[in-house]
Amino acid sequence: MAAAGPRPPGEGRTVTAAAGEAELCVMAASRLPPGALSLKQFLRRQQVLQLYRKILRAIREVPAEADRRYLKDWAREEFRRNKDATEEDAIRMMITQGNMQLQELQRTLRLAKS
Repeated sequence: MAAAGPRPPGEGRTVTAAAGEAELCVMAASRLPPGALSLKQFLRRQQVLQLYRKILRAIREVPAEADRRYLKDWAREEFRRNKDATEEDAIRMMITQGNMQLQELQRTLRLAKS
């Protein structure tokens, strides 16, 4: 038999270390309220709100009152209709489409001013 010398750091602790890390994750997760958003969800929500605000700001630049009202109602309805979306890919696609529509509106407004 070989003599048991000092163990290298971490040897023999992998199972207990993993169990300890899992316990910490469970403890951290249990401290969150039941309906709390994950960091990824929180950041995605911020993107959506930022897009909504940018669209509303762009709509304020529309000269005709009737067009402004129509576009504002359209934007509100689109965001309300999709507020319960949870699939990550679908949300990313909707943000991309919203940004393209915002750019088109801004382009149209620049052309109308010139």
